[in-house]
Amino acid sequence: MDFLILLVLVGVAYLIWRISDQLPDLIFRISEIQRDLAEIRRRLGESSAPPGVRSDAAPRETQAASD
Repeated sequence: MDFLILLVLVGVAYLIWRISDQLPDLIFRISEIQRDLAEIRRRLGESSAPPGVRSDAAPRETQAASD
């Protein structure tokens, strides 16, 4: 019974080691996916805006205050 518990603990330790070894790569890939999704959303937002309206235009209050 003790040998079986030892094997399970070694297996769990190995799995934790493998996951922690791959964690930096996984975090980097997730950040790249988030960046790509943000770019896609930005492009979709620009294409769905009415003609003549820029998505980066300042709000009307700021434009009126500067005039």
